[in-house]
Amino acid sequence: MQRYFVTPESMSDQDVLLTGDDAHHAARVMRMEPGDEMFVSDGQTRTARASVRAVSPSRVEADIVEWLPMSGEPNWSVTVAQSLPKGDKMELVIQKGTEIGAAAFIPFESERMIVQYDAKKEAKRLERWGKIAKEAAEQAHRSRIPRVEAVRSWRKLIESVGEYELVLFCYEKEGGSVGAGIRDAVQAYRSGERAASPRVLLIVGPEGGFTEREAEEAEAAGAVIVGLGKRILRTETAAMVGLACLMYESGEMGGV
Repeated sequence: MQRYFVTPESMSDQDVLLTGDDAHHAARVMRMEPGDEMFVSDGQTRTARASVRAVSPSRVEADIVEWLPMSGEPNWSVTVAQSLPKGDKMELVIQKGTEIGAAAFIPFESERMIVQYDAKKEAKRLERWGKIAKEAAEQAHRSRIPRVEAVRSWRKLIESVGEYELVLFCYEKEGGSVGAGIRDAVQAYRSGERAASPRVLLIVGPEGGFTEREAEEAEAAGAVIVGLGKRILRTETAAMVGLACLMYESGEMGGV
């Protein structure tokens, strides 16, 4: 069944309204008719099954049939901090990361970043990334759309480390893993009196990798240096592997 995210103002206790691209998708792509059903969510606190009442390309009205639990979210809130990669790799990280279960994405600048960051294009790019996150969340039947934040500098990212209960810095040096594995880091975290549903920050480097200085600064700020195995991964692959490992270790996939 198709799922749509709407603004809280578009959903009342009795009905819901789709407009814009969502209405066009429901009417033209899904070819919905009165009596068809869909899932709708305000992305915050409410999800429901709704029955279509009226359809047009610009407006779809539906009645709330049943309120549903917000069950599509992982127990751990994992933010993926991804150094800006070249091409459309950031789009892939956001799309697949949303499907896997990321709560948010923070693109950031780092020393060996290949792409040339253009602040003038940021608003358009953020809009595009946000749309990708929304569509992926709908496809994956998420209850919330992950946040995609504005591009940060390396310094601003490091300053935010204290906002998380666990910060993992993915670092590969000269073809070999450096630091603990993700399982080791998670087990060490659990060994103390820690939050059962922690906020986790996963920091992934660019195509050229992190510098030693960046690794030292991250560790000094409180990040745990971790490796992702003996193989060298592409930057977009590293983000997905690290996130999937965290979902498993948190029990999302039966790991606990």
